[in-house]
Amino acid sequence: MTNALTFALPGGLALACGLLSGGTAAAGFLDDSSATLQARNYYFSRDYSDIVGPNRQSKAEEWAQGFILNFASGYTPGPVGFGVDAIGLLGLKLDSSPDRTNTGLLPVGDDGRAPGNYSRLGLAAKARLSNTELKFGELQPNLPVLAFSDIRLLPPSFQGTALTSREIDGLTLQAGHLTSTHLRNESGDEKMIAMLSYQPQRQAQSDAFNYAGGDYDFNAGRTRVSAWYGQLEDIYQQRFLGLKHSQPVGGEWVLGANLGFYDASESGAHLLGNIDNRAFFSLLFAKHGGHTVFLGYQGMYGDSAFPRVFANIAPLGNEVPTYEFASTDERSWQVRYDYDFAALGLPGLVSTLRYIDGDNVDTGKGYVGRDRERDIDLGYTVQSGPLAGLNVRVRNAMARSNYRTDVDENRLVFNYTWTLF
Repeated sequence: MTNALTFALPGGLALACGLLSGGTAAAGFLDDSSATLQARNYYFSRDYSDIVGPNRQSKAEEWAQGFILNFASGYTPGPVGFGVDAIGLLGLKLDSSPDRTNTGLLPVGDDGRAPGNYSRLGLAAKARLSNTELKFGELQPNLPVLAFSDIRLLPPSFQGTALTSREIDGLTLQAGHLTSTHLRNESGDEKMIAMLSYQPQRQAQSDAFNYAGGDYDFNAGRTRVSAWYGQLEDIYQQRFLGLKHSQPVGGEWVLGANLGFYDASESGAHLLGNIDNRAFFSLLFAKHGGHTVFLGYQGMYGDSAFPRVFANIAPLGNEVPTYEFASTDERSWQVRYDYDFAALGLPGLVSTLRYIDGDNVDTGKGYVGRDRERDIDLGYTVQSGPLAGLNVRVRNAMARSNYRTDVDENRLVFNYTWTLF
């Protein structure tokens, strides 16, 4: 049994106690505080039809129960307000076996087995001046260059400093310096490594990830332009330009587009050698009633696969949790159909059917690589009664490739969130 408790910022607890010791400060600290507790039950299974690579495990299958406690304080009064945020995580093993580990739900011990439980407490101190906020400690950034990847039992996080400013209407500016990461199925912190497409690059570690950028929303919130920079020190640096737009047409239709361009190169000591990647994605959609149809194209250019921080996904148009379609020189197309059954009088029930096909991959093995994936997702949120708010999600995926391992995947996830105050 493993029960690790990690304080990302012990000073944050001392700050909270200090704030609560004064009446006026305590009132400001508590008045706008909020707390939620989420229970997440997660079953995950991947069968590998043919195995490519050093890992010969033929199946990954685990079942676990998670609890996520989020607390956000208000701010003390005055020109500069101070506060504390906290996140508590607990994961419990329900079913696992040494021959079925590595699902990302549970840690893997030195003996190859998943422990019975794992836990973490992370704290962040925060200060606010006008509409600008500074945080230090446990952070969960969600950026085009470092997307928040809450796709398993418990969410990941980073440790460092983050600045967010909203002084100009519609404009959000952010910058940060992160020094370590907490992975989704671990209790402690560790240095950051890169992924190139789907392959973790464990031979090189970085002491910091730096980012800066902004999003500007205008046109009554229907249009967003973005510009970002991210750097995994001594490994890679990456620039991003993005455009999102949605436009009502004729009273019954909504048309939209999500366009993005990444440009990446090596950084500092070049711990992974030269990196040369340019990635373009476009995801167009048309919505009418309960129907939404998407069409996407994504292209990788240059001598390298798409880089990112392990084990995060990226907001590429054709990236899905099973395959990424981001290998060297890969070109991929996506067609997707979403339906909201509220249009048929069944609110809370939604579905997604998606197919992605990729080719032109430079495998480095003398042949051209191809990928394809078909996903079916169903979700339902209970609308009333004692279980109102309970969300159930079912996912089935089939992914095939001629240069990497084939995958048949099933997920069943139950989520319920209590608002504590």
